[in-house]
Amino acid sequence: MLDRKMKEVTLHGRQFELYITAEEISQAVAALGARLKNDFKGKNPLFVCIMNGAFMFASELMYAIDEDFEVAFARYSSYEGTQSTMLLKEIMPVEPERIKDRIVVIVEDLIDTGYTMKCVRDLYQSQGAEEVHIATMLSKPAALQCDVHSEYVAMEIEPKFIVGHGLDFDGYGRMYRDIYQIKD
Repeated sequence: MLDRKMKEVTLHGRQFELYITAEEISQAVAALGARLKNDFKGKNPLFVCIMNGAFMFASELMYAIDEDFEVAFARYSSYEGTQSTMLLKEIMPVEPERIKDRIVVIVEDLIDTGYTMKCVRDLYQSQGAEEVHIATMLSKPAALQCDVHSEYVAMEIEPKFIVGHGLDFDGYGRMYRDIYQIKD
């Protein structure tokens, strides 16, 4: 069988090396989906996919859950290049009436500093959510700078900048199936 995996990619003049394969991600997401399905069966949760980065993870997660839960999409931003700006921009919010008195599960690609998830969790709580949970594909516990806890983590990783599988570097790199970490 021909190995089609790229060992390295270059984006905006920066080198990235293979870090996590799509197969490893799929296995972790399938296990996470089974947990979520079990934990929320019969509870009518609203899953909120945070765009743009979580689109690939959310799609795989919804297939893994394989249940008739409601899904919404939202977009917030707190990154520029490889760094968090620590300023949350609300670009595409969820209508507050969809959140009120609901169990909300935020579907995020990556928890790094935790700033975005803390702000979004606090926002949904202030809009009357019954409960707010966070399901993330990746978490960087060593990079966490905010009081935010994700009960549902597919994989924990080291605090290096990564791209691929929905994660980008200034708009590029999202469509790689695998995840690459920065070399320099």
